[in-house]
Amino acid sequence: MKQIPNLFTLLNLLFGCLAIVCIMQTGLTLAPQPDGEDLVMIPERIYMASLFIGLAALIDFFDGFTARLLKVSSDIGKQLDSLADVVSFGVAPGLIAYQFLRLCFAQQENGLDINALWLLPAFLLPCAGAYRLARFNIDTTQRNGFAGVPIPAAGLLVASFPLIYWNSSQFWVLKLLLNKWFWYLLVVVLSYLMVSTLPMMALKFKALSFKKLSPFILLAGIAVVGALLVGWLAVPVTFIAYVILSLSLKQQES
Repeated sequence: MKQIPNLFTLLNLLFGCLAIVCIMQTGLTLAPQPDGEDLVMIPERIYMASLFIGLAALIDFFDGFTARLLKVSSDIGKQLDSLADVVSFGVAPGLIAYQFLRLCFAQQENGLDINALWLLPAFLLPCAGAYRLARFNIDTTQRNGFAGVPIPAAGLLVASFPLIYWNSSQFWVLKLLLNKWFWYLLVVVLSYLMVSTLPMMALKFKALSFKKLSPFILLAGIAVVGALLVGWLAVPVTFIAYVILSLSLKQQES
């Protein structure tokens, strides 16, 4: 029985590995256009990576829930969970950012021959995520809340962008996702949020009072309404709401 949560954790890791396979399966492709020009496109399979990362997040919730339910939490389970998370929500999203940066540069003349140094900032994401997880593992105060944005939240945000890219018909959205400065800014901001000590809500239900549940109800409401109105753009909207709500709740307590 005590190995059941660890099996969930390993499934999380498996989905992270599958996400990486989807991201790196094929490179950028040239799509012939009616005017004779070739448009550089990001691999279509990358959206499958987003789905695998989403499944990894779902499993990540259930392994902790199962451990608490069966009362079989252990130090090895804690370490294993972090190792899986750094792959599923650090390395895989970092590679998504890497591919999008390649796509951004590929729109420029001779962009496919860009120096790899311009792409390396994408890997700040897994580095910041690994540091955040290591700090969490030795910090006994992060039980009712988090210091810094948890790596699954950051990973899910980045994982939403391939789905947004493939499903959005809004020109400003596509233009933004093809802007290298957007990706550099996103990587820096997300990395900072993960390694910071800003107080963030832990999405754990420990009380049934309306006062305790109201932040979660509000966040769920934003996610549902956002999904109905703007589709996959609801993910970044919900992420921003999560950060703002977490900081505002801390201000009210202090």
